Amino acid sequence: MKLPPGSVAKAKTLQRRLRARIVLAHLKEKPKFIAGADAAFDGDFALAAACVFSFPALELLDIKTACVKVKFPYIPGLLAFREGPAVINVVKKLRPKPDVLLIDGQGIAHPERMGIASHVGLLLGIPTIGCAKSRLVGECGEPGKKAGSRVELVYKGETVGAVLRTKDNVRPMFISPGHLVDMEDAVSIVLECARGFRMPEPTRQADLITKKMKREGKQQCAG
Repeated sequence: MKLPPGSVAKAKTLQRRLRARIVLAHLKEKPKFIAGADAAFDGDFALAAACVFSFPALELLDIKTACVKVKFPYIPGLLAFREGPAVINVVKKLRPKPDVLLIDGQGIAHPERMGIASHVGLLLGIPTIGCAKSRLVGECGEPGKKAGSRVELVYKGETVGAVLRTKDNVRPMFISPGHLVDMEDAVSIVLECARGFRMPEPTRQADLITKKMKREGKQQCAG
């Protein structure tokens, strides 16, 4: 996929402009509804899924899926421009509207402090948390082996995330606030959503759905 000259530079400039609008703050009240979102790719299409749950009971309330034509190639650090439109499309369909959104990706633990969770949270105007399976930036130690153990993820002298053990003796998750939440809220919510698996339940379910969509082909998109 070829982009017009200067597109990457424009995308990075936009990231820096949007970054100034990111707010990290303690949630004013405990959320009632939490959603998870994920995207996969099938050729030129992004296959996105989002699930909304009651919180803290985590009763599944709604699932939505979408297929969106991809207009941006894979470029490290610019994931939001590739899969963000599909994620935004599908999250907008959820009922009830989530109070907090967990996204399979980075929040501020990003070279421009503007990962997909921050980008989507800002554009949708809802609190978001990045729940990534791997590290994009920063240095960290190894958390303890028990669930709930954590160490800081530090990038250029700033704490941008938490390396969090969500289940005993499994690889940690890389958690970072996206928008309208702070670090403690992000970690606390992810731990409350960890129900015996490495991934928090909202993003785990979204991930399972996108994998199924990819196996069955993009014609399976619905909702």
